[in-house]
Amino acid sequence: MKAGIIGIGRCLPDKVLTNADLEKIVDTSDEWIRTRTGIEERRIAEKDVNTSDLGFEAAKKALEDAQISPEEIGLILVATVTPDQPFPSVACMLQEKLGAVNAAAMDISAACAGFMYGMITAKQFIESDSYKYVLVVGVEKLSKITDWQDRNTAVLFGDGAGAVVMGKVTEGRGILSFELGADGTGGKHLYQEDYIVMNGREVFKFAVRQMGESSVNVLEKAGLSKEDVDFLIPHQANIRIMEASRQRLELPEEKMSKTVDKYGNTSAASIPISLVEEVEAGKIKEDDLIVMVGFGGGLTWGAIAIRWGK
Repeated sequence: MKAGIIGIGRCLPDKVLTNADLEKIVDTSDEWIRTRTGIEERRIAEKDVNTSDLGFEAAKKALEDAQISPEEIGLILVATVTPDQPFPSVACMLQEKLGAVNAAAMDISAACAGFMYGMITAKQFIESDSYKYVLVVGVEKLSKITDWQDRNTAVLFGDGAGAVVMGKVTEGRGILSFELGADGTGGKHLYQEDYIVMNGREVFKFAVRQMGESSVNVLEKAGLSKEDVDFLIPHQANIRIMEASRQRLELPEEKMSKTVDKYGNTSAASIPISLVEEVEAGKIKEDDLIVMVGFGGGLTWGAIAIRWGK
């Protein structure tokens, strides 16, 4: 029996920041943002809302969906680059807030690929029978490290959280294959000083190549073909990067998740937020083959082929 997803949840702040709002803050336009990124609006957390608050709400929903108690969780993994503070970890804060008294807890820093790193780490612990249930949370409050005067990055990012409970699932379902990677030589293209700094051209080239390659690689590892894919959930960074991945898999538009228009780039939270959206919309069904693929600062990347269902 393989590790799979048995519960999902997400949390999005109420405050919406539209492209029209950004036109008043920085030298940009709605048309410029939409044509280059596909983003129309994003969610921004209030000043008094922390990363751990967003993560808690998403985690609570995932536990309810999985129909398990916090005490049954053996490990909490939180993918984030915007923790409340350097330590204690957001994972430890969630352990306290949830009352998951039996759980080990740690954060994972792999930027936008963090949720893939978290799921693949959880898989190892579950399939080795170290833990029965693992809570994986992707959460970011990117608004606090965004330079709102930088027109190249201010338009991209949003806040939010997504969470999954992972455990063993029935035969044939769960994570069939995965790929993780990193290229530290590319770290100079996307990093944080006080705020996010990005060489958009270099990151774009890397992402288009790596997202496509990783998607194909996980299918090959699972002994599957492009024709077997029912749904693609790419990291929601930029519609042009996402489209390149979709075309690499030769999928029709309706088989790719697109939430970047509503939520922007939420880094480690983007894949789980999108997953919840598509499941709730009925676009992901029992036994569907899903490819999830992400890339991020580091540079990092990760992809998973998963057969949906408990």
